[in-house]
Amino acid sequence: MGTCELCERESVETTVHHLLPKEMGGTFGSTAHLCIPCHKQIHALYTNEEIAARLTTILELKADDQLARFLKWIRKQPSTKLMKIKKSNERKRKR
Repeated sequence: MGTCELCERESVETTVHHLLPKEMGGTFGSTAHLCIPCHKQIHALYTNEEIAARLTTILELKADDQLARFLKWIRKQPSTKLMKIKKSNERKRKR
């Protein structure tokens, strides 16, 4: 259990998020500890190419419009609540 570096909720299970995706050369780069919902939301909204191009820091992630709306909502949720995260319609069309 820890604190999510993105939504800042405490006592949540965290996973390691590579700020530069591993497939884009970030295997040994900077990482952040994110709660599972935040981590899933990033990958549901954006491809690894989009993440590598403009979302490689916690500040850039927090400043992103789509992610900021999610963060505003998730901060109000209890740390024990698990939510279902779906790919955005825009991301589905990019396949």
